[in-house]
Amino acid sequence: MPLDIFQQHRSRLFGIAYRMLGSRVDAEDALQDIYLRWHAADHTQLQMPEAWLVTVTTRLCIDRLRAAKVEREHYVGPWLPEPLITEFSATESAAEIASELSIALLNTLERLSPEERAAFLLREIFDVDYAEIARILDKSEDACRQLVHRAKVRVREDRPRFEVSATAHRELLEKFVAASRSGNHQQMLSVLAPNALMVSDGGGKVIAALRVLHGAERLMRLFAKIIQRGGEQVTYQLALVNGELGVLRFLNGAMDSVYAFVTDGVHIHEIYAVRNPDKLNAITLQ
Repeated sequence: MPLDIFQQHRSRLFGIAYRMLGSRVDAEDALQDIYLRWHAADHTQLQMPEAWLVTVTTRLCIDRLRAAKVEREHYVGPWLPEPLITEFSATESAAEIASELSIALLNTLERLSPEERAAFLLREIFDVDYAEIARILDKSEDACRQLVHRAKVRVREDRPRFEVSATAHRELLEKFVAASRSGNHQQMLSVLAPNALMVSDGGGKVIAALRVLHGAERLMRLFAKIIQRGGEQVTYQLALVNGELGVLRFLNGAMDSVYAFVTDGVHIHEIYAVRNPDKLNAITLQ
């Protein structure tokens, strides 16, 4: 049955669409469109249903990403992906989304062209061979190899590489939460790298920095102000953010921010704060 075949491959298709578009809502919308095309297709002529579905998904997402890039040029402040949140205790599905799905990586992929992004994801994340990538993108294998090479260079240039144990990462975030709750300046400075940076996405709908913030001192003062203004109304919770441990911030019980981090296990080097209510309202704890 067409629906059964589509459902069989749905998880893989969602993985491609989300990584391409950076939005769960947009990925789900794309999958609805893909299913309608799949339902209308002549299945007697399809020898490889998965290849057909992956091809249609990739091409549709390339078109949507081109349109989205025009919209994002007019976005107020930095644009960050819509996070996927899983409660820390609910680790059953974590392994499925933890592989190369971090907010930091998706933010880096925003700097690639849509075709570079597609080629990189298909090759590096989904292990598709170059012959198949060439067929999907309607390019030569050599051209696809160049797309992947350029994308890998950009990713290596933009992403710091740290080998961090889950325990060290969690302990550091627990210290960050304790410092955020207390407002203690020295406690916060002890967890931040001197050159730490923070990217904040408010979409022009809530207060958020319009540029990347640099420096531990500056970030320390920011978090001190948050606790001064919110007091006991501000609470924090550890959660899996795109498969990696992050932090949720609540104000009066409502989700106010989602934080994702890049750490070396001793200090926090990068903080990605999603604050746009449109992205937070779509989140349901799983």
